[in-house]
Amino acid sequence: MKKKFCVIGLGNFGLHVVKTLDQEGHEVIAIDSDKEKVQTAKDICTYSILGDAGNKEFLASQGVEEMDAVVVATGDSSHLSTLITLYLKELKVPRIIVKAISEDHGRILEKVGATDIIHPEKDMAQRIARTLSSPNVLEFIPLAEEYSLSETEPPKHFIGQTLVGLDLRKNFEVTVIAIKDVLTDRFIPAPPPTYTIKDSDVLILIGKTEDVDRALKAET
Repeated sequence: MKKKFCVIGLGNFGLHVVKTLDQEGHEVIAIDSDKEKVQTAKDICTYSILGDAGNKEFLASQGVEEMDAVVVATGDSSHLSTLITLYLKELKVPRIIVKAISEDHGRILEKVGATDIIHPEKDMAQRIARTLSSPNVLEFIPLAEEYSLSETEPPKHFIGQTLVGLDLRKNFEVTVIAIKDVLTDRFIPAPPPTYTIKDSDVLILIGKTEDVDRALKAET
């Protein structure tokens, strides 16, 4: 279903968000106070607008309250992104996604109304470190503070066992939410308990990061 989004701040991060949303067929308004950045974005969004998002009247004039979500990606200015977040909250934007530059900044953003906090550098560092330190892990996505989603090759002691036999949920509080067979390109969401794991499978696991680690290392 086509949705309406607004992205404020057109640095590299903001532009990538704009481009991806546009490619997925959504209506996207891109806003920045830099004329060159607005010009760069004009061919990859519905509207690119030059303006000061730190001005509440300007934000209101763009109809931000009608958006499904607004992404605030204003670079290194914590003051500006905090102010914009506050105004968006006052304008009753339903979902406000903000790029934070530090943990403290993230906490402040949450207090003033952000519904989603993004730490791009921290998240990317965690993903790289995780895939380097855990050879089975192909992809790692941090979720909440302690939780993550991991895309992993099955350890040797998983192969040939059924999901009910492993019982990862009971033993480790880890859930297998999907399985991909790389040989057949078959994707199995919510696989049945009787599914037998093969060496060509990729498991998609969700749980506390430390519990996923224990599950992958333990000989069950």
